[in-house]
Amino acid sequence: MCGFIGCFDLSSGGKPIEEGLREELRAQVLEMSKKIRHRGPDWSGVYTGPNAILSHERLSIVDPLSGKQPLVSDDQKIILAANGEIYNHKEIRAQFNGSYNFRTGSDCEVIIPLYKKYRDSGDFSAMVEELSGIFAFALYDSERDCYLIGRDQIGVIPLYQGWDKAGRYYVASELKALEGDCQTIEEFPNGHYLYSKDGKPVRWYKRDWESFDSVKGAARASDALGQVINPAVIEKVRDGLEAAVKAQLMSDVPYGVLLSGGLDSSIIAAVTQKYSKKRIESDSKEGAWWPRLHSFAIGLEGSPDLIAAQKAADYIGTVHHEVHFTIQEALDALPDVIYHIETYDITTVRASTPMYLLARVIKSMGIKMVLSGEGSDELFGGYLYFHKAPNAQEFHEELVRKMSKLHLYDCLRANKSLMAWGVEGRVPFLDKEFIDIAMGLNPSDKMNIKLPDGKQRIEKWILRKAFEDLLPESICWRQKEQFSDGVGYNWIDTLKKMTEEKVSDAEFTRRENRFPVNPPKTKEEYYYREIYSRLFPSDSAARCVPHEAGVACSTAKALEWDAAWKNMDEPSGRAIAGVHDKAY
Repeated sequence: MCGFIGCFDLSSGGKPIEEGLREELRAQVLEMSKKIRHRGPDWSGVYTGPNAILSHERLSIVDPLSGKQPLVSDDQKIILAANGEIYNHKEIRAQFNGSYNFRTGSDCEVIIPLYKKYRDSGDFSAMVEELSGIFAFALYDSERDCYLIGRDQIGVIPLYQGWDKAGRYYVASELKALEGDCQTIEEFPNGHYLYSKDGKPVRWYKRDWESFDSVKGAARASDALGQVINPAVIEKVRDGLEAAVKAQLMSDVPYGVLLSGGLDSSIIAAVTQKYSKKRIESDSKEGAWWPRLHSFAIGLEGSPDLIAAQKAADYIGTVHHEVHFTIQEALDALPDVIYHIETYDITTVRASTPMYLLARVIKSMGIKMVLSGEGSDELFGGYLYFHKAPNAQEFHEELVRKMSKLHLYDCLRANKSLMAWGVEGRVPFLDKEFIDIAMGLNPSDKMNIKLPDGKQRIEKWILRKAFEDLLPESICWRQKEQFSDGVGYNWIDTLKKMTEEKVSDAEFTRRENRFPVNPPKTKEEYYYREIYSRLFPSDSAARCVPHEAGVACSTAKALEWDAAWKNMDEPSGRAIAGVHDKAY
């Protein structure tokens, strides 16, 4: 995973940019690129062409020695800057044996021959669909003087676009690289590509499961009483996730796992341990380069996550590292956290701060890649408010809405908090093939149905059943704990108290004058917004941040499920009274 800047000026009708201006733009792009060097501290590269400049900051995970970027095609005519990982690159390489001369071992180089394969037909949806991974890329075809921009299906990898006062087009891995140089900045939409000869983003990622009608008749794993009637459905979930984890273990550098002690991270850690003893990409039976799997957890002293994480690590057999932070350390880090995550969203700031602190420790130990459990709650309805879903259709449609917003919240947090210290995060739950498996399940198997004893079935039941033999019972059946809660309840309580004191009633009353774009809804958001506006003062930057009411991480639409939520706007899981056993 890396960072890149692309600058394109194709407005001159095919004529090259004047040399003096090109040098000015090159210097400007290099300065912009420095702002995201934390994403790629291992190498810097730049390409300067007639009408395009690509700058790349590299974090070397695969092929550290020869995979520096921008990558150049075998005929020297196509230039690529990419951020992310292509997990099926070996299969794609095999397509082009004898027809394309690969110049590096980089997994991202396969994008170049794929582009050549599809450029005449213009079917770039089919091209990007061939990629299984997490990615954002900018490709420049110097022969045809055109470019192709693409982003992965969910938006695990961040990507922004902007236009300067001369109308030149830019793309960048983080917003901060564009702020101050571009008049307008937007997030590049996930699951889309942009071909310069077409002129606007095209959605390449489309799935039948987006419609409830396509899944309502899917095979059931359990009946209305909660009894297993079709174990093959549960096995499909297990096999699919294990395949995703195995594919994502490709690495030529040390890696580890994030282990909060919750269900999702514990499953990922257990499956990773299963495959970590040998090199995944090797055809031989040689041992792993880094034979001991290290796990990492962070929290306040005595927090729920730390206690559970140690139990999980002891059972799984990882070399476990418990990191403690203090409230003051976290408060001191807030400006740096907001600078790196580029948002003032309350949930994201709360959860990103301990993750940011943890990433620094991970990097200090020489680990460059970690696997994490993001995405499970969106796939299986794990958030506590899903207990209130009135029927299977509402449940599924909320999952679809949550999936469409992951790039604004959990994916943004995981990517930018870790990459602030040059640590790559991989998210097997959001593997493209596994998403299709999970979202194609019958929603009734995910719902929290009433059981014969009158109790409600626990969230993510089908996922727990699929992996109950790999985890201790207390972890497998542990109730949902949102990350910002699990690191220690006093963290959130302190933030709410501190921001209530720091932001005066008078300031909050005038919030619409101070922040006409997305006025803060609470004093806590106001406090974060003040920091954000000092770092990113433009209105365009403010509009890049989501601004939606919700309860316990719900979308605004789900507030209709319970009349008590009508006037609530609290992202903590403790907001759902009567479901969470620690709601107080």
